[in-house]
Amino acid sequence: MNYNKLLFGTAGTPLGTPKPKSSLNALDYIKEIELDGMELEFVRGVRMSEELAMQVKEKKERLGLELSAHGPYYINLNSLSKDIVNSSVERIYQTAKIAHLAGAKSITFHAAYYLSDTKDTVFERVKNILIELIKRLKAEGINIFVRPELTGKPTQFGDIDELIRLSRVVDGILPCIDFSHNYARTNGKFNSYEEFYSFMEKYKRGLGDFGLYNMHCHISGIDFGDKGEKKHLNLVESGFNVSTLLSVIKEFGCKGIIICESPNIESDALYMKKLYFGT
Repeated sequence: MNYNKLLFGTAGTPLGTPKPKSSLNALDYIKEIELDGMELEFVRGVRMSEELAMQVKEKKERLGLELSAHGPYYINLNSLSKDIVNSSVERIYQTAKIAHLAGAKSITFHAAYYLSDTKDTVFERVKNILIELIKRLKAEGINIFVRPELTGKPTQFGDIDELIRLSRVVDGILPCIDFSHNYARTNGKFNSYEEFYSFMEKYKRGLGDFGLYNMHCHISGIDFGDKGEKKHLNLVESGFNVSTLLSVIKEFGCKGIIICESPNIESDALYMKKLYFGT
Protein backbone atom coordinates (compact mmCIF):
# COMPACT_ATOMS: atom_id res chain seq x y z
CA MET A 1 0.00 0.00 0.00
CA ASN A 2 3.03 2.29 -0.19
CA TYR A 3 2.36 5.76 -1.55
CA ASN A 4 4.47 7.07 -4.45
CA LYS A 5 4.93 10.58 -3.04
CA LEU A 6 3.64 13.05 -0.48
CA LEU A 7 0.09 14.23 -1.18
CA PHE A 8 -2.03 17.06 0.22
CA GLY A 9 -5.77 17.10 0.89
CA THR A 10 -8.61 18.53 2.92
CA ALA A 11 -10.44 17.39 6.03
CA GLY A 12 -13.88 17.15 4.49
CA THR A 13 -15.62 18.98 1.67
CA PRO A 14 -13.66 22.10 0.65
CA LEU A 15 -15.35 25.43 1.30
CA GLY A 16 -15.38 26.33 -2.39
CA THR A 17 -17.16 23.16 -3.51
CA PRO A 18 -20.04 24.15 -5.81
CA LYS A 19 -23.55 23.51 -4.52
CA PRO A 20 -24.92 21.04 -3.74
CA LYS A 21 -21.93 20.41 -1.46
CA SER A 22 -21.51 16.66 -1.62
CA SER A 23 -18.58 14.27 -1.44
CA LEU A 24 -18.93 13.62 -5.18
CA ASN A 25 -18.85 17.32 -6.08
CA ALA A 26 -15.99 17.83 -3.62
CA LEU A 27 -13.82 15.38 -5.52
CA ASP A 28 -14.32 17.28 -8.77
CA TYR A 29 -13.40 20.54 -7.04
CA ILE A 30 -10.33 19.03 -5.34
CA LYS A 31 -9.07 17.88 -8.73
CA GLU A 32 -9.79 21.30 -10.24
CA ILE A 33 -7.73 23.18 -7.62
CA GLU A 34 -4.89 20.64 -7.89
CA LEU A 35 -5.06 19.06 -4.48
CA ASP A 36 -4.60 15.30 -4.17
CA GLY A 37 -7.36 13.94 -1.98
CA MET A 38 -9.74 14.31 0.93
CA GLU A 39 -10.59 12.86 4.31
CA LEU A 40 -14.24 11.87 4.59
CA GLU A 41 -15.48 13.38 7.84
CA PHE A 42 -17.73 10.95 9.69
CA VAL A 43 -17.16 12.82 12.95
CA ARG A 44 -20.91 13.23 13.66
CA GLY A 45 -21.71 9.69 12.58
CA VAL A 46 -21.19 7.35 9.62
CA ARG A 47 -24.05 8.53 7.44
CA MET A 48 -22.79 7.65 3.96
CA SER A 49 -24.72 4.83 2.31
CA GLU A 50 -22.97 1.85 0.75
CA GLU A 51 -24.30 2.89 -2.66
CA LEU A 52 -22.88 6.42 -2.35
CA ALA A 53 -19.58 5.05 -1.04
CA MET A 54 -19.20 2.94 -4.19
CA GLN A 55 -19.97 5.99 -6.34
CA VAL A 56 -17.29 7.93 -4.44
CA LYS A 57 -14.80 5.14 -5.09
CA GLU A 58 -15.52 5.14 -8.82
CA LYS A 59 -15.04 8.90 -9.06
CA LYS A 60 -11.94 9.10 -6.88
CA GLU A 61 -10.29 6.37 -8.97
CA ARG A 62 -11.26 8.05 -12.23
CA LEU A 63 -9.81 11.36 -11.00
CA GLY A 64 -6.69 9.78 -9.48
CA LEU A 65 -7.34 11.06 -5.95
CA GLU A 66 -6.72 9.56 -2.50
CA LEU A 67 -9.23 9.19 0.31
CA SER A 68 -9.21 8.51 4.03
CA ALA A 69 -11.94 8.79 6.67
CA HIS A 70 -12.21 10.21 10.19
CA GLY A 71 -14.39 8.26 12.58
CA PRO A 72 -16.97 9.74 14.97
CA TYR A 73 -15.83 11.82 17.92
CA TYR A 74 -17.98 9.69 20.24
CA ILE A 75 -15.38 6.98 20.75
CA ASN A 76 -13.76 5.92 24.02
CA LEU A 77 -12.29 2.43 24.14
CA ASN A 78 -11.47 2.95 27.82
CA SER A 79 -14.91 3.99 29.02
CA LEU A 80 -16.21 2.68 32.36
CA SER A 81 -19.39 1.74 30.49
CA LYS A 82 -19.29 -1.51 28.52
CA ASP A 83 -22.06 -0.18 26.30
CA ILE A 84 -19.95 2.85 25.36
CA VAL A 85 -16.95 0.64 24.59
CA ASN A 86 -19.11 -1.65 22.43
CA SER A 87 -20.69 1.28 20.58
CA SER A 88 -17.22 2.80 20.10
CA VAL A 89 -15.98 -0.40 18.49
CA GLU A 90 -19.04 -0.45 16.24
CA ARG A 91 -18.41 3.14 15.17
CA ILE A 92 -14.83 2.31 14.20
CA TYR A 93 -16.07 -0.77 12.34
CA GLN A 94 -18.71 1.19 10.43
CA THR A 95 -16.14 3.87 9.56
CA ALA A 96 -13.82 1.19 8.18
CA LYS A 97 -16.58 -0.58 6.26
CA ILE A 98 -17.86 2.51 4.45
CA ALA A 99 -14.38 3.97 3.95
CA HIS A 100 -13.25 0.70 2.37
CA LEU A 101 -16.23 0.76 0.00
CA ALA A 102 -15.28 4.36 -0.89
CA GLY A 103 -11.73 3.29 -1.75
CA ALA A 104 -10.00 4.87 1.23
CA LYS A 105 -6.60 3.61 2.37
CA SER A 106 -6.95 4.64 6.02
CA ILE A 107 -9.34 5.51 8.80
CA THR A 108 -8.45 7.53 11.87
CA PHE A 109 -10.13 8.23 15.22
CA HIS A 110 -9.45 9.41 18.77
CA ALA A 111 -9.14 6.10 20.58
CA ALA A 112 -9.57 6.68 24.32
CA TYR A 113 -9.25 8.76 27.45
CA TYR A 114 -7.02 7.67 30.33
CA LEU A 115 -9.60 8.61 32.99
CA SER A 116 -8.09 7.41 36.30
CA ASP A 117 -6.17 4.50 34.77
CA THR A 118 -2.46 4.16 34.12
CA LYS A 119 -1.13 4.60 30.61
CA ASP A 120 -0.08 0.94 30.50
CA THR A 121 -3.55 -0.22 31.53
CA VAL A 122 -5.19 1.86 28.82
CA PHE A 123 -2.65 0.70 26.25
CA GLU A 124 -3.47 -2.95 26.94
CA ARG A 125 -7.21 -2.33 26.71
CA VAL A 126 -6.94 -0.42 23.45
CA LYS A 127 -4.53 -2.99 22.01
CA ASN A 128 -6.75 -5.96 22.82
CA ILE A 129 -9.88 -4.30 21.46
CA LEU A 130 -8.16 -3.32 18.21
CA ILE A 131 -6.70 -6.81 17.74
CA GLU A 132 -10.23 -8.24 17.77
CA LEU A 133 -11.60 -5.47 15.56
CA ILE A 134 -8.91 -6.01 12.93
CA LYS A 135 -9.62 -9.75 12.96
CA ARG A 136 -13.24 -8.91 12.16
CA LEU A 137 -12.28 -6.50 9.38
CA LYS A 138 -9.92 -8.98 7.76
CA ALA A 139 -12.51 -11.77 7.96
CA GLU A 140 -14.86 -9.52 5.99
CA GLY A 141 -12.22 -8.54 3.42
CA ILE A 142 -11.99 -4.95 4.66
CA ASN A 143 -8.38 -4.09 3.89
CA ILE A 144 -7.66 -0.69 5.36
CA PHE A 145 -5.14 0.89 7.74
CA VAL A 146 -6.64 1.51 11.18
CA ARG A 147 -4.95 4.61 12.57
CA PRO A 148 -5.42 5.85 16.14
CA GLU A 149 -4.67 9.56 16.07
CA LEU A 150 -1.99 11.45 17.94
CA THR A 151 -4.30 13.41 20.22
CA GLY A 152 -4.21 17.02 21.37
CA LYS A 153 -4.67 16.70 25.14
CA PRO A 154 -2.57 14.92 27.80
CA THR A 155 -5.77 13.34 29.14
CA GLN A 156 -6.21 11.42 25.88
CA PHE A 157 -4.55 8.17 24.85
CA GLY A 158 -2.34 8.67 21.82
CA ASP A 159 1.10 10.15 22.32
CA ILE A 160 3.77 9.24 19.76
CA ASP A 161 5.37 6.55 21.94
CA GLU A 162 2.04 4.78 22.48
CA LEU A 163 1.18 4.90 18.79
CA ILE A 164 4.53 3.54 17.66
CA ARG A 165 4.33 0.75 20.25
CA LEU A 166 0.77 -0.10 19.23
CA SER A 167 1.71 -0.17 15.55
CA ARG A 168 4.58 -2.54 16.24
CA VAL A 169 2.46 -5.10 18.10
CA VAL A 170 -0.83 -5.02 16.16
CA ASP A 171 -0.84 -5.89 12.48
CA GLY A 172 -2.90 -3.40 10.47
CA ILE A 173 -2.32 -0.46 12.82
CA LEU A 174 -0.35 2.65 11.87
CA PRO A 175 -0.51 6.08 13.50
CA CYS A 176 -2.29 9.14 12.25
CA ILE A 177 0.33 11.75 13.06
CA ASP A 178 -1.38 14.99 13.94
CA PHE A 179 1.59 17.32 14.18
CA SER A 180 -0.54 20.22 15.39
CA HIS A 181 -1.98 18.09 18.17
CA ASN A 182 1.55 17.29 19.28
CA TYR A 183 2.30 21.02 19.36
CA ALA A 184 -0.77 21.57 21.56
CA ARG A 185 -0.24 18.45 23.68
CA THR A 186 3.26 19.66 24.60
CA ASN A 187 2.09 23.24 25.23
CA GLY A 188 4.15 24.57 22.32
CA LYS A 189 7.36 22.65 23.10
CA PHE A 190 7.25 20.97 19.69
CA ASN A 191 7.99 23.79 17.28
CA SER A 192 11.65 23.85 16.24
CA TYR A 193 13.80 22.11 13.66
CA GLU A 194 15.53 20.07 16.37
CA GLU A 195 12.24 18.95 17.92
CA PHE A 196 10.70 18.05 14.56
CA TYR A 197 13.83 16.15 13.53
CA SER A 198 13.99 14.24 16.83
CA PHE A 199 10.30 13.32 16.48
CA MET A 200 10.81 12.00 12.95
CA GLU A 201 13.93 10.06 14.00
CA LYS A 202 11.85 8.34 16.70
CA TYR A 203 9.11 7.59 14.16
CA LYS A 204 11.62 6.13 11.69
CA ARG A 205 13.34 4.03 14.36
CA GLY A 206 10.00 2.64 15.45
CA LEU A 207 8.30 2.01 12.11
CA GLY A 208 11.09 2.06 9.53
CA ASP A 209 10.71 2.81 5.84
CA PHE A 210 7.28 1.19 5.79
CA GLY A 211 6.05 3.82 8.23
CA LEU A 212 7.76 6.66 6.37
CA TYR A 213 6.22 5.60 3.06
CA ASN A 214 2.71 5.17 4.45
CA MET A 215 2.21 8.33 6.47
CA HIS A 216 -1.16 9.83 7.21
CA CYS A 217 -0.83 13.25 8.83
CA HIS A 218 -2.98 16.12 10.04
CA ILE A 219 -1.72 19.71 10.10
CA SER A 220 -3.52 22.94 10.93
CA GLY A 221 -3.10 26.07 12.93
CA ILE A 222 -4.09 25.41 16.53
CA ASP A 223 -4.90 27.21 19.76
CA PHE A 224 -3.97 25.55 23.05
CA GLY A 225 -3.70 26.12 26.77
CA ASP A 226 -2.41 24.31 29.84
CA LYS A 227 -4.76 21.39 29.13
CA GLY A 228 -3.75 21.09 25.49
CA GLU A 229 -5.81 21.67 22.36
CA LYS A 230 -8.59 24.26 22.36
CA LYS A 231 -9.50 24.73 18.70
CA HIS A 232 -8.11 24.70 15.17
CA LEU A 233 -6.94 27.95 13.57
CA ASN A 234 -5.81 29.02 10.14
CA LEU A 235 -2.04 28.67 9.86
CA VAL A 236 -1.48 32.43 9.63
CA GLU A 237 -3.21 32.86 13.02
CA SER A 238 -1.11 30.19 14.75
CA GLY A 239 2.43 30.13 16.04
CA PHE A 240 2.99 26.64 14.64
CA ASN A 241 6.18 26.56 12.55
CA VAL A 242 4.77 24.69 9.58
CA SER A 243 7.44 25.69 7.05
CA THR A 244 10.20 24.14 9.16
CA LEU A 245 8.09 21.05 9.83
CA LEU A 246 7.56 20.52 6.10
CA SER A 247 11.29 20.88 5.45
CA VAL A 248 11.98 18.11 7.99
CA ILE A 249 9.28 15.90 6.48
CA LYS A 250 11.01 16.39 3.12
CA GLU A 251 14.41 15.51 4.60
CA PHE A 252 13.03 12.16 5.73
CA GLY A 253 11.60 11.42 2.29
CA CYS A 254 8.12 10.86 3.68
CA LYS A 255 5.33 9.58 1.44
CA GLY A 256 1.63 9.50 2.17
CA ILE A 257 -0.91 12.27 2.63
CA ILE A 258 -1.12 15.43 4.72
CA ILE A 259 -4.70 16.39 5.55
CA CYS A 260 -5.31 20.04 6.37
CA GLU A 261 -7.69 20.64 9.28
CA SER A 262 -7.51 24.44 9.33
CA PRO A 263 -10.89 26.21 9.12
CA ASN A 264 -9.93 27.46 5.62
CA ILE A 265 -9.16 23.87 4.64
CA GLU A 266 -8.29 24.13 0.96
CA SER A 267 -6.40 27.44 1.27
CA ASP A 268 -3.99 26.10 3.89
CA ALA A 269 -3.72 22.74 2.09
CA LEU A 270 -2.66 24.54 -1.10
CA TYR A 271 -0.32 26.78 0.91
CA MET A 272 1.41 23.74 2.43
CA LYS A 273 1.66 22.01 -0.93
CA LYS A 274 3.32 25.08 -2.43
CA LEU A 275 5.68 25.37 0.54
CA TYR A 276 6.65 21.71 0.27
CA PHE A 277 7.29 21.69 -3.46
CA GLY A 278 8.80 25.19 -3.52
CA THR A 279 6.36 26.60 -6.05
